[in-house]
Amino acid sequence: MNAQNSKVTEKDNKPNKLNLPNQLTLFRIVLVPVYMIFILLPDYPVFSEAWSNIFAAALVLIAALTDLLDGFLARKLKLITDFGKLLDPLADKVMVMGAMIAITASSSFGDIRLFAAWAAAVIFFREFAVTSIRLVAKTADDNVIAANFAGKLKTFSQVLCIMTILLEKMVLTENLHTPPYLFSYITMGAMILLTVYSGIVYFKSYWKYIDPAN
Repeated sequence: MNAQNSKVTEKDNKPNKLNLPNQLTLFRIVLVPVYMIFILLPDYPVFSEAWSNIFAAALVLIAALTDLLDGFLARKLKLITDFGKLLDPLADKVMVMGAMIAITASSSFGDIRLFAAWAAAVIFFREFAVTSIRLVAKTADDNVIAANFAGKLKTFSQVLCIMTILLEKMVLTENLHTPPYLFSYITMGAMILLTVYSGIVYFKSYWKYIDPAN
């Protein structure tokens, strides 16, 4: 009877999968198609390209802030779950890839679309590789790999790059008279480097799961 009660208590003490931090993570995913629409939205007399990009950038920023908030709340309220560890980095991937796909598909960013497409390909390859490691680790010994500092730094650089692409023409180029997309190219280059670096960090840390010698 005591053992049975202990199991019930242990089950009751486990954080709910749909707790507040995980709800924020899901909200971040829901925002993705919304800001993709704004990025791809054609010009209308009432809704100009500039305002479309401003609204898209605002939604991307909100999504990024939920990324900070859900992790803080999970640690503060002790609501860390395996579901959250899996969902949080997945939401980051969807958040970034959705924006990059929309940017490469939009005619508004014609001058930078080709380079953005290459950057998106690098991001996709890195995310696919890291996600594969997570699945192997989960299958091998039920180890759920949470996002590390390098991964969070990578996500920050990606969000910064997306925000720069969306806002540079109307904020920086017009006021500073810089060459078109100068800062977008700079932040995109930094983003690619950090994306590759964080992928290498994951592979080094969890090589044991894919090492053929083991």
